[in-house]
Amino acid sequence: MTLTPEQRITLHGFNNLTKSLSFNMYDVCYTKTKEEREAYIAYIDEQYNAERLTGILQTVTKIIGAHVLNIARQDYDPQGASVTILISEEPVEAKKESFDESPGPLPEAVVMHLNKSHITVHTYPEYHPDEGISTFRADIDVSTCGEISPLKALNYLIHSFDTDIMTIDYRVRGFTRDIRGNKLFIDHDISSIQNYIPEEIINLYDMIDVNVYQENIFHTKCKLKQFDINNYLFGYTKEKLAPGEEKKITERLKVEMDEIFYGKNTNRGGMRIN
Repeated sequence: MTLTPEQRITLHGFNNLTKSLSFNMYDVCYTKTKEEREAYIAYIDEQYNAERLTGILQTVTKIIGAHVLNIARQDYDPQGASVTILISEEPVEAKKESFDESPGPLPEAVVMHLNKSHITVHTYPEYHPDEGISTFRADIDVSTCGEISPLKALNYLIHSFDTDIMTIDYRVRGFTRDIRGNKLFIDHDISSIQNYIPEEIINLYDMIDVNVYQENIFHTKCKLKQFDINNYLFGYTKEKLAPGEEKKITERLKVEMDEIFYGKNTNRGGMRIN
């Protein structure tokens, strides 16, 4: 929905709708030995430490046109990191891009009027107790008040992580009023989160939407279509595998990704790898 300044509804006070984007990504890796597992987790902790995550969130802040009030960050022992940024109103001229269902910039700023909000990220490296699979999960939440939707940061977030599986939630909460006192429970058209993802990214993933339009709740799940086992072996390629091992590892990895994608455990049968 593209509106001119004259077409926009005049509000009573400021726009205090809360728009929340939750971006959840997973990276899956096969780690056969304890040494491989420890090396993978050390690699993840180095690649996505609190300093780098802070840089990613600061770019998100620029994209949504906010002003940083405070940054709190922490690297955890033995693994993982968290960053929280408190952001506030940035009084700049609104532009029509905030009303379009389209991917956001990479990473040029979309400058819009915001009120007090926050951005957070938490990381969770972990491994299967049988040492066959390790996963890295990052949860990012962007909460804004005002005209712009945090969905404009989604394109940049997707490009900031190597992602096998993504779970994306978007919800508009609360209400604002026009000058006649009528409540507005959403201020922009949206039919799917996928409209904020570039076509070249959509083509790489199988995607499922679960939307509750009357409640302004939108949910999209994404899983990579193509599978190359070399992308899931840490520090070596499939040529190093014993005969028959490639098939077993492939089955194990695909079960792991399906369980994450569908959000439930499956019958693993004889696919356990020691």
